[in-house]
Amino acid sequence: MLDARLLRSDPVAVAANLARRGFTLDVGRFQALEDRRKTAQVAADEVRAARNAHAKNVGKAKAQGQDISSLLAAGEELGNRMAGLDQELADVQAEFDELVLGLPNLLHESVPNGRDETDNVEVRRWGVPRPFEFAPLDHVAIGEKLANTAMDFEAAGRISGARFVVLKGGLARLHRALIQYMLDLHTGEHGYTEIYAPYLVARSALVGTGQLPKFEADLFRVTSGDMEFFLIPTAEVPVTNLARESILEANTLPRRYAAHTPCFRSEAGSYGRDTRGMIRQHQFEKVELVHIVKPEDSYAELEVLVGNAEKVLQGLDLPYRVVALCSGDVGFGSSKTYDIEVWLPGQQKYREISSCSNCEAFQARRMQARWRNPATSKPEPVHTLNGSGLAVGRTLVAVLENYQQADGSVVVPPALRKYMGGAEVIRG
Repeated sequence: MLDARLLRSDPVAVAANLARRGFTLDVGRFQALEDRRKTAQVAADEVRAARNAHAKNVGKAKAQGQDISSLLAAGEELGNRMAGLDQELADVQAEFDELVLGLPNLLHESVPNGRDETDNVEVRRWGVPRPFEFAPLDHVAIGEKLANTAMDFEAAGRISGARFVVLKGGLARLHRALIQYMLDLHTGEHGYTEIYAPYLVARSALVGTGQLPKFEADLFRVTSGDMEFFLIPTAEVPVTNLARESILEANTLPRRYAAHTPCFRSEAGSYGRDTRGMIRQHQFEKVELVHIVKPEDSYAELEVLVGNAEKVLQGLDLPYRVVALCSGDVGFGSSKTYDIEVWLPGQQKYREISSCSNCEAFQARRMQARWRNPATSKPEPVHTLNGSGLAVGRTLVAVLENYQQADGSVVVPPALRKYMGGAEVIRG
């Protein structure tokens, strides 16, 4: 949520920033709302003062034994006017809040301008794509050649439909090994606190992190009797909400959390995209990283977050690049985002495997997540950051494609072998 004071004091500057995203802010509507609010507030203050003065007069008249029936009638009229003005203020505030919940975050000044992903800016590369002496296969073909169709989309289709997969045997264990490797790296070497979080969350939690109300079509909604839940699209939702309606002490920041969860997305806006394989599924696994920090530290923390996610790929010796998203490609709740893209030989291109974002105070305002600033002794919004460390299914895809061999087998990266019972190769 944007700062309401900034919206009211300088909507033109807010509109200019949002225009970098291609978003048009209706400045006139906000100014009209603010004019209504000011008018109603002035009138309410005047009526409140008149009602308070009138109450004193009633008290004096009653003490002197005077007939106060006319005064009581006048007091009732003032009360009715006050109630009407209070309702008008509430209506204006509700309309204002509804509009603000639909506004994306302001962009950081360092975000490059651009319309879409083609304008993203490469920051750095790591590793060199492996030369193959044979035509490398994509992960679907590799999985189908392994024993007992270790990557089975047909079986998943019979169970659940499109965009699901069943992993078997060595691939199922490799998938689990990746999760264990990521969690051990982030908790053991990077100092994250591991979190086990709910997979079902209330509507308010998703409003807090910015998925609702705008992106409800992307979510799976679950009801039981009079209860309503949503399956989490990412662990960012429950983990960031750990700071909800709290005032954190300065000496407890930064807080860095790592959580492994399944993620559930309807992929409502991705019709026709990545219909083959595991790149875009309704159910997938992630190890999510969340930072809750002091505002002055958040951009340094963004670099830490990206670096920690990169370490996963470096440990697996998977080539990748880091790109800064342009203004037209940055997500709704983010002020600045880096994507990490891993090299996939089967596609001969880099594909996103992690998106690391600084949301500044956008989510904190929606959640009422604050810290006590020692300089002022007052509560202020924290800054929140999140990123994948990493998307497990896409990392599995990258391992299969980069470690494939001509005979159809797949070499197990050395970093994963201790989680694989010492196995060095997964064979067909």
